[in-house]
Amino acid sequence: MSDDTPKLGAIDRRGLLARISIFASLSDADLDRLVEITTVKPLRAKQTLFHKGETAVALYGVMNGRLKASAAGADGKEVVFALMDPGEVVGEIALLDSEPRSATVVAMEKSELLCLDRRDFLPFVEKHPAVAIELASLLASRLRKLSEVMEDTLFLTLPSRLAKKILMLAQSYGKPTDDGVMIELKLPQQELGELVGTSRESINKQLRAWVEEGLVRVDRGYITVLNRDGLEHLARFLML
Repeated sequence: MSDDTPKLGAIDRRGLLARISIFASLSDADLDRLVEITTVKPLRAKQTLFHKGETAVALYGVMNGRLKASAAGADGKEVVFALMDPGEVVGEIALLDSEPRSATVVAMEKSELLCLDRRDFLPFVEKHPAVAIELASLLASRLRKLSEVMEDTLFLTLPSRLAKKILMLAQSYGKPTDDGVMIELKLPQQELGELVGTSRESINKQLRAWVEEGLVRVDRGYITVLNRDGLEHLARFLML
């Protein structure tokens, strides 16, 4: 472990491991064994964890911070597949099938990850079937989300895709206010565009239109949903 790696005690690391979905069912004794084979990896904001195409050598659990997984589309534009928050797992697919990484993962803000080397993780899974079951459930969930992203891109217009994404962000990161729900996640318009497969300019134009219509408010990069019913209507009915 390098000198700049945070020195978390075993109890702290065990508690953090327990927050990671695939390890939630483990006993304290099993978590203690897992602690012994983990290291802590810090990331600066905008630092890349790994690139698409690289060889997979480790599995990561998000302790704090936030990451995004993305890849370039056929037109060269970056498409964001997922945002990963504390308690989520990163890099499990390539680790299991020994294929190159399927996406590039970058820290959106200062983050800390728990790192499990492949040579340690796979034997641990073989001895703990509950982890394997949770991992299979996670992979199924990721597959469903990826399928939904592809369907949305093919069949929904930009306003519909953006409305749907904003509603999902409000559900995950929303804070009720006097006049709506504020999304407590500051996403630059470039990154919001990457989430729905379009340009920053298109996002800016659409948000300005919705501000004028009273659907949303945009203040210093934070979006507040003012008319949920209006966005839900857009999300459901604007097909290509």
